[in-house]
Amino acid sequence: MEEKIKVLIAEDVAPIRKRYAAVLKKCPAIEVVADVGTGEEACKAARKLNPDVILMDIEMEAKDAGIRATGEILAEMPDIKIIILTVYEEDELVFSAFRLGACDYILKNASNEEIVNAVTSAYKGQSPIRPEIADKIRSEFRRVKTYESSFLFMLNILSTLTPKELDTLYLLSTGYNKRQICEMRCVEMSTVKSQVHSILKKFNKKKISEIITTESDRKLLGSILNNTELNR
Repeated sequence: MEEKIKVLIAEDVAPIRKRYAAVLKKCPAIEVVADVGTGEEACKAARKLNPDVILMDIEMEAKDAGIRATGEILAEMPDIKIIILTVYEEDELVFSAFRLGACDYILKNASNEEIVNAVTSAYKGQSPIRPEIADKIRSEFRRVKTYESSFLFMLNILSTLTPKELDTLYLLSTGYNKRQICEMRCVEMSTVKSQVHSILKKFNKKKISEIITTESDRKLLGSILNNTELNR
């Protein structure tokens, strides 16, 4: 006898959760092992029951509960296939789920056939890049207009800076001027100017203010700087 696909449903709205369960239970190849209403319960059930596929609502006890549960589950059990359930095609949340390893998403008003097909395709590792997902990917590429403005570019250049250059860049980005940095470090102005010149050259920029332009950039810089200090 062929082994059934074990499915866990995580959805906080009971009628919707029961509808998915009823639809899937009609399929002889699928076994609904549990249905839960929170991300926390989804994590506990996944550890206990080891399902093949999870239908995971994004917004349950918190707006990102499903995203957090997806990350936690896949970190421990990477072979589980997770399909995101969402009311609206919220690009940021959907992409967050895909980055964590979700294999597909469906709208909550999907047809019975779409629900069953999504589960069976995920189980077989055949989740397609459907037109709407492809459109989202293209939109994301358009959003990142140039490679130079991307996170990876910033990370790559920051990794080439020396610890002193990282420190100088961070201090300048948080409002300190060159003279204050000289006094803090007890070094000559020529030393700090040399570091600034090297930083600008590596980033191919004319001013420090053109390098760290967002709070995300500053947090990334701070994280790299802290990690550098810990590994000295």
